[in-house]
Order: sequence, then structure tokens, then C-alpha cells
Amino acid sequence: MDLAALEQTARGRLDPAVYDYLAGGADAELTLADNLAAWARLRLRPRVLRDVRRVDTATTILGTPLPTPILVAPTAYHELVHPEAEAATAAGAAAAGGLMVLSTQSNRSLEEVARHAPGAPRWFQVYVHVDHGFTEELVGRAAAAGYSALVLTADLPVLGNRLRDVRNRLEFPTGMVLGNAVERFGAGGADAVAHAGHFDAGLEPATIAWLRDRSGLPVLVKGVLRGDDAEAFVAAGAAGIVVSNHGGRQLDTALAAADALPEVVAAVDGRVEVLVDGGVRRGTDVVKALCMGAGGVLVGRPVLWGLATGGADGVRAVLLGLQEELLRAMALCGAVSLAELTPDLVARPR
Repeated sequence: MDLAALEQTARGRLDPAVYDYLAGGADAELTLADNLAAWARLRLRPRVLRDVRRVDTATTILGTPLPTPILVAPTAYHELVHPEAEAATAAGAAAAGGLMVLSTQSNRSLEEVARHAPGAPRWFQVYVHVDHGFTEELVGRAAAAGYSALVLTADLPVLGNRLRDVRNRLEFPTGMVLGNAVERFGAGGADAVAHAGHFDAGLEPATIAWLRDRSGLPVLVKGVLRGDDAEAFVAAGAAGIVVSNHGGRQLDTALAAADALPEVVAAVDGRVEVLVDGGVRRGTDVVKALCMGAGGVLVGRPVLWGLATGGADGVRAVLLGLQEELLRAMALCGAVSLAELTPDLVARPR
């Protein structure tokens, strides 16, 4: 799976403004680039003369058995790249055995997405609206539809300055709706800038327990780059931390996810799950993340490129390709299980 080539194929099929919206980042896009570069800067120290005839990538995250620790990150507006939108993404993820995190900003409702992947593991990503009653309604619907965890996005109190979208004067197609809020916002609800104005910029750690109590679901906090933040969120009741800078789309020059991961892992000290997203493009990136203490990774843009080029089958192909790369990288590192991906396998060259 050549993800760089796949992206170029997807780019050729998408409206240029849509491609820029998906691929772009904030301001000068330094963090966007550094997310990729940070994984590449790390080097592996493989063990050799190990019996690697049977390599097992299976894991369990928040009580859910998974064939690999590769999850589908929450991304918005899948209808921009494929007419079946998140329904196709969910079907493709399920076919690969993966767990999908559905965005609040999906074009298909959380119930419809669940129907297209019955029995598949799924989480729901939450933006807390100023109207807390609406958010309570959303998380209650997620619990009723079989979503087993909530992922609270914490790094979007305001929308980042995405210059590509400004230059392109980005407008979404007329009639494209937010599937989870069509009755509330109607056909005009899929305006990214306008809708971000509905998000609550006054969130605090107490929001974690509020969401947990309203839904009955465990809550992970996504968008964490600091150990002290992670520690505070665990104390406030978080069931997991997602190390992330929103794919470089919020605060430019923010720390790359790979560089922030060790501090967060150390602060959490095994008390809750730690996941990471941002720039994961290869099986070796997954190995490095797990060696540094992550329990899994989330992949966003590559899934969208698969969706754009092949619908559900394209999503499945991306996830299975990464799974195959993970299997090969583990064998070449002399590791037959995820438990054998230990910190000594990773080095940071001077």
C-alpha cells in the first residue's frame, strides 16, 4: 500500500478546494509537516535471531478485542469524497476488523452508520455544543446505537486558521447536511466555519464526568500534547487519552504527536489507555508508537484517500495494507506480539 500514491490518485478525483480542505493544515502548516517528519526521525533497533514464524497483532482496547491496534480516526464530511459517505467508511472498517470513531460532523447519522456495520466496534467523537441539551441528546443516541465509548475533542475551542480554505473561499455543496443534526440545523448545517460557532469554548475537566454520566459510556480526551493535562484528565475521570494536534489543523507550530507521546505516556503511567494520531502512514510508524507506550493509533487522511478512490473497498484496502505492514515490521523487529514492542526498540538519533 503506497499511501503517497493513493493520495495523489484521490487528489486527481476531488475538487481542488475539497482536497485542500482535507489535506491542509493551519497557517504555514509546519505542524502538519512535522507530524510526518517526527515518526521518520525515529529509528528502530531490531532484535534478530528470533523465531517470528507466528506474529500476532491482536489487542484489546477499552475492553474491545481488535485484530490490530489501528483505528479509524474521526474525520468530518465524508460525503465530500464519496456519495455513500460515512456508511461506506464504516462498512470498509468493519470488513477489515477495525474500530471506527465517528465524527459528530458526519454527513450520515450515527444510527445509519451503525446499521451499515452491524456488530462492528465503534466509538463516537464529541464536540460539546453551547446547547448542552443537544449534546446530551447526541451522546444518549450514541449509547443507544451501540457506540461503546465517547471521544471528547478538546483542542477546538475556536477553529484554526486554515489558509487554504480562505484562499479557496471554501463552500460545501448545497444540500449537504450534518446527519446528526439535520433537524436542528437543516441543509445549512454543513458549513464548517459557521458550525464551529456552536461549539462550547468554555469546557473544563469536569466536562469529562458530565459526558460519562449523561451517556453511561467511558470518555477519552483527544487533542492532548502535555503530561500535566493528561494527568488532570485522568484525575477527572477520563478512560483514555488521545495524543493529537488535530492533524496539524488547529495550532500551527504545536508539538508533533510522536514527540508529545512519551511525556503523556509517562504522566498517565499505565492508569488508562493512551492512543495517538497524526502522521501515521506506515506499519513502522505503528511499531514506533506502540514501543513508546501507545496502546493504539488512529489513522485519518489515508482512510479518506481510500474512500475517495474505492469507497468501502478502498477503506478496507488501506486498513489491511497497514495491518500487513505492521505484521512485517514486527517480524523484522523480532517481536511476535504487541507486548514485545518495548521502548528499547526505538532510538532518537542525535
